[in-house]
Amino acid sequence: MDKNVLVTGATGFIGGYVVNALLKQGASVVATGRSEAKLNAMPWARAVTCVPVDMDLLPDDLFDVLEQPTHCIHLAWGGLSNYRAQTHLTEELPKNEAFLFRLIDGGLKHLLVTGTCLEYGMVEGELDESLTPKPDNCYAEAKDRLRRALELYTSKADCLMKWARIFYLYGDGQSPRSLFAQLDRALEDSSDSFDMSGGEQVRDYLHVRQVADYIVRIALDDDFAGVVNVCSGREVELRHLVQEYLDKRGASTRLNLGIYPYPDWEPFRFWGSNKKLLKRFGPPMKIQTNKI
Repeated sequence: MDKNVLVTGATGFIGGYVVNALLKQGASVVATGRSEAKLNAMPWARAVTCVPVDMDLLPDDLFDVLEQPTHCIHLAWGGLSNYRAQTHLTEELPKNEAFLFRLIDGGLKHLLVTGTCLEYGMVEGELDESLTPKPDNCYAEAKDRLRRALELYTSKADCLMKWARIFYLYGDGQSPRSLFAQLDRALEDSSDSFDMSGGEQVRDYLHVRQVADYIVRIALDDDFAGVVNVCSGREVELRHLVQEYLDKRGASTRLNLGIYPYPDWEPFRFWGSNKKLLKRFGPPMKIQTNKI
């Protein structure tokens, strides 16, 4: 079967990399997002079919408008600047349900949706897919509800659903508010020091190119269904990760630890198990970068 892959949220941080990874696989790609201007400004715009869609104004013939995709990689989600906002439950969840249900009703056969490690809740240690989700903020709760709704909906339709639970990631194009984007700005400004928290929290980071590559591998595997963590499987204290980043850049920037408080909306020490990921999809792609 020829694969015509729809990517939602294609102009977002992960979306741009996912489209590139699909094109390298020779897939036919339909890229969608809210802004036509942003879609047309993407470097791959001429290599894909760009179709702007506003989730607040879905056309009745959505499946046809989006070129009747065989596969969908659903990355779109709004309001990510505030995980505790009620709008994740009251606005984003029903919009995303309506969009995906309509695609499934139209005849979509394969669906991958990105979830979040925050679905596991305030659980510390290594997190694997067998754990029962206990989301502790509105964003994670909305994602968990969407997963459960889609599992039920696809069980009654001829559609295979995959849920890729994303942990932390970094790379060019990430939000300016993210830790490593702020660190890059400090390096560009030749700052002598960098303010951060105490840095003793344990996290799991993977480069966005590797995340995108895994998402594509999972999405195009027509025999796989269910939940899988997309993570490095590596537990590391954040201060050591940041220092490693600086060392690989050859920077002498000093870390000002303890300036900011630790976030209270995520566990202090947690990382993902990537055993299921590695067993099914193999090791991560190698990336050429002078960063971590």
